[in-house]
Amino acid sequence: MDDAAVLSRVDELGRATLTLNRPQVHNAFDDRLVAQLTDALRRLEADPSVRLVLLTGTGKNFCAGADLAWMRRVAEFSFEENVADAAALAELFRLLHALKKPTIAVVRGVAYGGGVGLVACCDIAVAATAASFCLSETRLGIIPALISPYLVRAIGIRGAQRYCLSAEPFDAAEAHRLGLVHEVADDPDPVAERISRALLNCAPQAVAAAKAQVERVAHAGVSPELIQETVQRIAALRASDEGKEGLSAFLEKRPPYWAKG
Repeated sequence: MDDAAVLSRVDELGRATLTLNRPQVHNAFDDRLVAQLTDALRRLEADPSVRLVLLTGTGKNFCAGADLAWMRRVAEFSFEENVADAAALAELFRLLHALKKPTIAVVRGVAYGGGVGLVACCDIAVAATAASFCLSETRLGIIPALISPYLVRAIGIRGAQRYCLSAEPFDAAEAHRLGLVHEVADDPDPVAERISRALLNCAPQAVAAAKAQVERVAHAGVSPELIQETVQRIAALRASDEGKEGLSAFLEKRPPYWAKG
């Protein structure tokens, strides 16, 4: 078996798949996995051939959160060492959330703790019917602090108040009700395939701009300044190469050059 903590491949359509590869510990985080996943995301962000990123896990489970052996080591760290260690994991979540390319989490088995954070950081998430989720930190005397900015955005304040406090496990149907995952299926792979194909039919720069626009307006009040900003943004995109190509392709009844889905 490949001893890399994260496997990476890119197919001929520009779809990158990152696979957490520590099945012996249910793909739990340690410092090596965090470093390798961070490096992989940075590399894919810089690769112009990559159109989207799928995140999944080797074996039966997506990610069981923090590796217990790693947590034992961290418990012996000084406060300053703990800050540095937490900052590295926080940067991973920030990078996944801020990636300019669309991201899809494909969840099987368990997603616990930081594994739920990975799902919340992705733009789109699909889960197996039998998948299980849990924010288990309070059972261990800690809290899901690093993932909380992304988690609360994904499941709302009321959902976070219940599950961050109680550490109750919840199933895929509840994850769907909360908004953590978009679709649930016995086999999530065909769902991820369908969504990735849809993304491949969209203009890459427009997808990145749409992602940034959602982020910009998510918690902004409607104001004259925001409205003017949207006017400027759509005007720029209409005049862009992609905007012109998209209109020409529509009028000429042909696929635009970027369509691969």
